[in-house]
Amino acid sequence: MLAEIRIDNLGAISSACVQFHSGLTVLTGETGAGKTMVVTSLHLLSGVRADAGRVRVGASRAVVEGRFQIEQSAPEIDREVAGLLESCGAERDEDGSVIAVRTVSGDGRSRAHLGGRSVPAGVLSEFTDPLLTVHGQNDQLRLLRPGQQRGALDRFAGKTIGPLLAGYRKYRAEWLEARRELNERTGRARELAQEADQLTFALEEIDRIGPTPSEDVEIVSEVRRLGDLDSLRTAAEGAQTALTGVDDGAVGDTGALDLLGEARSRIESSDDEALSGLGPRLGEAIAVVADVAGELSAYLSGLPTDPGALDKLLTRQAELKTLTRKYAADIDGVLEWADTARERLARIDTSSDALAALATRVDEAAELAAEAAAALSAARAKAAGKLAKAVSAELSGLAMGRAALEVSVRPREVSPDDSAPLVVDGREVHAGASGVDEVEFRLAAHSGAPALPISKSASGGELSRVMLALEVVLAGSDRGATMVFDEVDAGVGGRAAVEIGRRLARLARTHQVIVVTHLPQVAAFADTHLVVDKVDDERSGIDSGVRALTEDERVVELARMLAGLDDTETGRAHAEELLSIAGQERSTVLA
Repeated sequence: MLAEIRIDNLGAISSACVQFHSGLTVLTGETGAGKTMVVTSLHLLSGVRADAGRVRVGASRAVVEGRFQIEQSAPEIDREVAGLLESCGAERDEDGSVIAVRTVSGDGRSRAHLGGRSVPAGVLSEFTDPLLTVHGQNDQLRLLRPGQQRGALDRFAGKTIGPLLAGYRKYRAEWLEARRELNERTGRARELAQEADQLTFALEEIDRIGPTPSEDVEIVSEVRRLGDLDSLRTAAEGAQTALTGVDDGAVGDTGALDLLGEARSRIESSDDEALSGLGPRLGEAIAVVADVAGELSAYLSGLPTDPGALDKLLTRQAELKTLTRKYAADIDGVLEWADTARERLARIDTSSDALAALATRVDEAAELAAEAAAALSAARAKAAGKLAKAVSAELSGLAMGRAALEVSVRPREVSPDDSAPLVVDGREVHAGASGVDEVEFRLAAHSGAPALPISKSASGGELSRVMLALEVVLAGSDRGATMVFDEVDAGVGGRAAVEIGRRLARLARTHQVIVVTHLPQVAAFADTHLVVDKVDDERSGIDSGVRALTEDERVVELARMLAGLDDTETGRAHAEELLSIAGQERSTVLA
């Protein structure tokens, strides 16, 4: 839900702060006061391209700041928003809301911020997409696009169509991948055969040498050790001789063990308790020296005795270097490269048996994709009739009583340059990411009139009402979003205006609805009434602000909207009567 918006130096508005609430909020004001700037500010928060011409004359930049509250009743939207905030490092405010800011400078450059972090304008679009839908005076043109019409139908029957569409996309992706692989193998047979020969040769070379993980690192350490073998042996032997004495009974210096043993014997033979008490400590020293002597003996036994061991290691090291020069920086990388090469070699098998098996896989995947497409088309066709009936019923109360909407679902024909046609029910069709269907909205202006595409049969006002009727119908399957309508009641008056107000009030049961309107019949249905005031200052020009109206002020504003009768008792009486009637109607809608 949009909780608050702040606007600085945008169009006629120098500074304004507007708080929004749930339900239906209407925004009124005199022509030129700047009502549309509120809608423009929401467009900016939605990430649309910035227009420097919207910056207030004399100001260096315009700033729009919006505060959004994520409803607890919309956990899916909350998860989606949380993921986006995490991905760009943005944070929620202390109250859990999220602040979005868009700045437009006088030279046309713009900056966007979300949750305190600078982000591209496209991120704002991703953030507001599930939260905010803005229908400006020209936004109804989006309804003319075939993709938007198909999307509206899919929203209407989302519980049925959603899983079918997901299944179709899965099978389509598998079919396209198998088809791509088959085309690659058959179209690049010679090139792939050469690649297979190169991979085979490389793998045979690696297998012949047979490296083991980290073998190159271990050899470097062992070569360094063998290079120092003589000095290591001399040091170990000298230390052992110092501890144990000269071997083979030769005459020479006595070892440390002999000297320690003699010292312990002399001490233990003494009758002096203080002197003989040192004997155990000498025994401990003898034990430690004996352990070290044993370890030195084991170390010497473990040293290589083969004079050719170093040459063998150097030869092995040279073999490994032939692999690291060709395939990777080290042996672990070579082994990883070999695994990847084996997988690639398995995929580029161009033998007739492999190609036949792959062609069979393509056919099977195409059959599954075609079955999924047919099921999706059938579900859309069934939902199309229900959507058309529901929208036509809404149009009957919007000064289009004899108008009827038709929703056509037909296969999308393949074009001559279609790279991947799919055969569905014996007919070649284009297999797009959203199915094989073209969805078209057709409007019959009155009974007996031919149904024509809405781009040809609907005026701007009628198109706005078709969009409103569609949104009211879709409201039951699309909860939680904030919907903004700018002049959706253009070209409407009388009873039809009351019906528009009633439908907007109904839509506000499940959505936050914000409407810019010039019709008092619509404004009377509001839960919250905002007005844009215009002040004409000779020095600073036109300046506008936005404020919420009290009940008494609403009467005055509605009287003004009733042909400028705000300063007459008759006008105010009409306004009070209109508010009373709308209140009764709203109670009926909300019941």
